[in-house]
Amino acid sequence: MSNSIIRIGVIGCANIAKRSVIPAILELPDYFELVAIASRDELKAIQFAEEFDCEPVKGYEEIIARDDIDALYIPLPTGLHLKWVGLAIDSGKHVYVEKSFSFSLKDTNFLIDLAYREDIAIMEGYMFLYHRQQSLALSLLNEGRIGDLRHFHGCFSFPPLPKDNFRYIDDIGGGVLMDAAGYPLRAVRFFCGDSMVVRSGTVYHEPESRVSIWGSAFLSNKEGMGASIVFGFDNFYQCHYEILGSKGKLKVDRAYTPGNSFSPKISIETSNNVDIIEVEPDNHFIGAMLEFHSLIRYKERRVKHYKDILAQSRSLDDIKNHATMLNV
Repeated sequence: MSNSIIRIGVIGCANIAKRSVIPAILELPDYFELVAIASRDELKAIQFAEEFDCEPVKGYEEIIARDDIDALYIPLPTGLHLKWVGLAIDSGKHVYVEKSFSFSLKDTNFLIDLAYREDIAIMEGYMFLYHRQQSLALSLLNEGRIGDLRHFHGCFSFPPLPKDNFRYIDDIGGGVLMDAAGYPLRAVRFFCGDSMVVRSGTVYHEPESRVSIWGSAFLSNKEGMGASIVFGFDNFYQCHYEILGSKGKLKVDRAYTPGNSFSPKISIETSNNVDIIEVEPDNHFIGAMLEFHSLIRYKERRVKHYKDILAQSRSLDDIKNHATMLNV
């Protein structure tokens, strides 16, 4: 591509697209041009397109087939990713897809192999990684502020959603494992590295729908580093991680969903001091879109994302395979 401006389209009129991602795209006119938004509902496509000053498209196949679009943002439910991400890759479109990348490691392997063969940039939407609080927390750990790392604990849970929310529909990839669990799980690898392996877990399934609602898992590596994660729908709201070290503890609240105007805090507690570091507000959706742009422009950066997506999908599969499944 000779032009650094990526022409991007959107498949699906999800709330996260309307509230956060499309506004972030529009904040980056030197990087992206929003061309079109597709929906299976023509009226919804028209309403979205009018709001964001782009072209409405009825049907996902139609936007994928267009030759005036370089990349697609896909905020569809996880269970629909195999088909639509696969078709997007086949058409030569780069893809930013919301988490979780796919419903199984088998599907992820298929899509990543396809992207590799077609030389396509793929990115999974864990936007919290691109907030400056995470890079600052990592820098503090690397400086040895809490000594050698011993244990990571992360939790992401929230109160009940409307019962017609797609997260409660198993057939399209709903359930807590494909949603809230992914955030603290992804944070484990960001801070603890690629050697962490799922050892055990527990997942509660709602008896009638069979959808996973809440659970926990434990990971560790050969060096003895451990990690516990807790996740849930229909729960008390929690959104944090804390890392225990040999000399202290680092904790971040509002770790996964800080608003654009919110100043999150990092606390570092040692035996004789508690240091509170206020982090400047940041728009992690803009940060994520800038990363996506760089993957499209610089091919050498793509392999890391392929590997990260595969590792995340493997860990989610491992939780499913290792977990005690409860429904009583």
